[in-house]
Amino acid sequence: MTTVRTYEVPGISCDHCKAAIEGEVAPVTGVERVTVDVASRTVTVSGDASDDAVRAAIDEAGYDVAGMR
Repeated sequence: MTTVRTYEVPGISCDHCKAAIEGEVAPVTGVERVTVDVASRTVTVSGDASDDAVRAAIDEAGYDVAGMR
């Protein structure tokens, strides 16, 4: 089952941030699509990846998840 989750990541400020997060999250098992919105500082993930795995990938990219929308 495909789910869509949006994570609030206040540390996103530029295209480098976007590329770093997309590069870590995209290969996570179960991720079908990842979209980073620099303006709203959010990461939207579609697929059946676990929440923990997505959060770990964002952390690995060097960013903290502040919450979810």
